[in-house]
Amino acid sequence: MTTHAVKLVTIICEALARKPLQQLLDEVGAHGYILFTVEGDGRQGRRTADIREFANIQVEVIVAPAVAEQLLLRLEREFFPKFAMVAHESDVRVLRRDKF
Repeated sequence: MTTHAVKLVTIICEALARKPLQQLLDEVGAHGYILFTVEGDGRQGRRTADIREFANIQVEVIVAPAVAEQLLLRLEREFFPKFAMVAHESDVRVLRRDKF
């Protein structure tokens, strides 16, 4: 079995950021992502998924390290000032590097 080192970037943000975030993922070269509605509680207060437009979303994307770096830099610069958002990256290994 051969695995390949890549990055998993996880972004949790308000649903209002959905379309601009999807555009950013395309611009930085992400080949795909998963997006789902999430609930939670934190410094910004409790966020429920009762009303879709005011819910939080979580986006997970697996990308090459260079793409992850570019994505996080642009999130910090362009999105953090406008949206309630957190983002983090993790090291992961995949079997089919060509998918990412």
